[in-house]
Amino acid sequence: MKHIFALSVIAIVIVVSAGFLITYQSILDSTQAKKNAPIFVGVTFCGNTTDEGKILVDRVASYTNLFIIDSIVVNKNESALTDLCNYIIAKGLHLIVYFGDFNLPWQLPWVNATQERLGDMFLGVYYYDEPGGIQLDYNWQNNSNTIVPNFSNTTRNYDLAAKTYISNFQNYPNFKALKNMSVTAFTSDYALYWFDYKAGFDVVLTQFGWNHSLTKEIDLSRAAAQIQNKSWGAIITWKYDNPPYLDSPDNIYSQMLLAYQSGAKYISIFNYPTYPDDNAYGLMTDGHFEALQKFWKYITSKTIIESDPDFSNAGAALVLPQNYGFGMRRPDDRIWGFWGPDELSPKIWNVTQTLLAEYGLRLDIVYDDPDFPITGKYTKIYMWNQTVFE
Repeated sequence: MKHIFALSVIAIVIVVSAGFLITYQSILDSTQAKKNAPIFVGVTFCGNTTDEGKILVDRVASYTNLFIIDSIVVNKNESALTDLCNYIIAKGLHLIVYFGDFNLPWQLPWVNATQERLGDMFLGVYYYDEPGGIQLDYNWQNNSNTIVPNFSNTTRNYDLAAKTYISNFQNYPNFKALKNMSVTAFTSDYALYWFDYKAGFDVVLTQFGWNHSLTKEIDLSRAAAQIQNKSWGAIITWKYDNPPYLDSPDNIYSQMLLAYQSGAKYISIFNYPTYPDDNAYGLMTDGHFEALQKFWKYITSKTIIESDPDFSNAGAALVLPQNYGFGMRRPDDRIWGFWGPDELSPKIWNVTQTLLAEYGLRLDIVYDDPDFPITGKYTKIYMWNQTVFE
């Protein structure tokens, strides 16, 4: 009996040890995958408590390397925010924290201290949101208390509108403070990316959603980032205004893949609105998490082959007029949000559609801008008013 007991103990020890080794190896593999990942991939947390945030961290920690705290509740509570940040970092994830603006006195000092404490794991601050989109779609007629003055009733002056948009961000005290601390400034947007970068944002997350043309949005945002020596990313947001809000898992996987193949450095799923009664993780379903895990496996495995498409660099460029803040979403879109379309708008729309049909993701859409000349950067350059294409 003693021998049987001893053998049983040994067997248990072997099984437990094997289980420990498997678990330990899994942790090592996950950690190594995070270090080797070519880009930053993750989700946003838009809940109200640190416990909710930790549940989401645990769900995605093994197949992401980025976590964006996008909670307007947690981000107004210093101790709660610090607690969640520590938990995220302990799981090996990089971190971005959203601040619409720095409305509380502790927030800017907290950013400075957190950057010093966490180093490279703290990627930066998601500051403001949709600056270009708001500029285009805001009802300027009814509000004068905005970051950009209302030019609606003045003669069209696109140069002045662009200069004012850019300088107001650059001179805004909280944004200046952020830049003076050398903290990377993120935002997300769906228009006017070129001017977001000129205003001082380091990374613009292009919004994938709303049934917009992803090809055109990528061609605009990728070009703006590369020509201005910045980085860009994609944030996959709503397709619908009502439940289920997000696109299907298969489509979201394809969108992540497209962003990656087009050179995005950051890819995230916008997990908002949060917490339907039957989902402790927010808006994302099991299918969305599985798509995210599948994408993570793709980019961190050795199965990526040379024949996979690479759209990170375009061979052709379409050059738009200088400071022409046209929304580019339809032929009659607004210009700088203050004015309707002008005589150039339908021409530019048609030229854009023609070149998108010919080049697709191998087209950059840039601006005639003396600060960022493009001579020698492309095989073919088309000016907006060119009517004959080679």
